[in-house]
Amino acid sequence: MRPTIDLSRPGPVREPQSLCHIPSRISAREPRYLEPRHTEPAVPENQEAAINARNALVGGGSAGIGYAAAEQLLRSGHRVVITGRRAEQLESAALRLGRDTGGTVHALVNDVSESKSAAAALDEVESRYGALDVLVLNAGGPPPGRILEVEDERWQHAFELLLLGPLRLARLALPRMAGRGFGRVVLVSSAAVRQPQPDLATSVVLRSALTAAAKLLSREFAAEGVTVNCVAPGATATERRREILDARARITGVSFEDLDATDAAGIPAGRAGRPEEIGAAVTFLASPAAGYINGTVLTVDGGRTETI
Repeated sequence: MRPTIDLSRPGPVREPQSLCHIPSRISAREPRYLEPRHTEPAVPENQEAAINARNALVGGGSAGIGYAAAEQLLRSGHRVVITGRRAEQLESAALRLGRDTGGTVHALVNDVSESKSAAAALDEVESRYGALDVLVLNAGGPPPGRILEVEDERWQHAFELLLLGPLRLARLALPRMAGRGFGRVVLVSSAAVRQPQPDLATSVVLRSALTAAAKLLSREFAAEGVTVNCVAPGATATERRREILDARARITGVSFEDLDATDAAGIPAGRAGRPEEIGAAVTFLASPAAGYINGTVLTVDGGRTETI
């Protein structure tokens, strides 16, 4: 069956429209829903997965770590909604995820940095597919820059993207999870929070604040079965890492290849991480097995972080 898209406002499912109706510019204030690639539930590999299958919302799910987290969650039997700002990339990602995992995956065009997007996204997901059990708060990093080089406008945008947007979603999702007696919130942070990198100022500052917020959130509904944890990736083979190394190459005049090799040499594992390795950490923290892990930061960096 040819993929379809419904760009109506949240509400009862209407007759799907052709993909050719995707608008060139989609307002983040009114999330647009891309219809499911698979209408039948995934068939988990075992009975335990079937019992543990839940609904998950994954931010930044069209590429990189978000995509890998969505894939791992699907393989563990979850039903997954991926979000992002670009309709075509989301549609393509949903098709690949559904094809590769056989799971139930949906896509929702949504900009976490917009003030009204959190409530609209959460209401849309729950009205169509039931209670949200797992929330993966993941967003792409802001452009590289040193602490004194970043202008006010960039700080404000990064603040909305990396801190305030995720907090809006968490503020709405956690009480609902607590009311049902189960919830998993996983925030994708960065190993640079513990070992700062000077040219990633906005990411270091705001993800540090996000990590502190996660610690406070973790205390709110722990007795009701809701956990909140962070995964802090180190160097990971994504477009984000290429963007960072490209920026360093332009500033230093050193080739990308040499910077890549030098960066990898500073990691005890001798390489950058793979996105699926980060996704596996997210999926574990989202599982019932991680029910007594709360308020912590799981660093996944090949041993690079030097602090204890």
